[in-house]
Amino acid sequence: MEQAIKQFRGDFFFLSNFYECPVTYKQLTYTNNEAAFQAQKCTSDAEKIQFTKLNPSEAKKLGRRVNLRKDWEAVKVRIMEEIVRAKFTQNTELADKLLATGDAYLEEGNTWGDRIWGTVNGSGANRLGFILMQIRAEIKSGE
Repeated sequence: MEQAIKQFRGDFFFLSNFYECPVTYKQLTYTNNEAAFQAQKCTSDAEKIQFTKLNPSEAKKLGRRVNLRKDWEAVKVRIMEEIVRAKFTQNTELADKLLATGDAYLEEGNTWGDRIWGTVNGSGANRLGFILMQIRAEIKSGE
């Protein structure tokens, strides 16, 4: 039976967008993926810059208050994929840790109600999990 990682906590916290590690996306460097992702909701670089030094919780909070770019729903999954790819290609120690998960099914089980990027009690789209598995396969095939 295939191993599964059902939560991005403890030893697997590095899979979370709340994990603190530098990520550069579209010429700006953020302290974590959540900040990079939330910044992309904005329409101007000036607005995006305010996210570069925020911790994940602050970024998520601010992301709820920005003027949302009109095409957000159409582009958010592609943007998340690009940011997650940047995290693991720019931080080789994290790429190694991702590869070390082998063929495990990755699922962001959570208690905060996110059924788009993760799952709640096993129910949800788990988009972040699928993106991580895709990027793991890309890194593996590039070795």
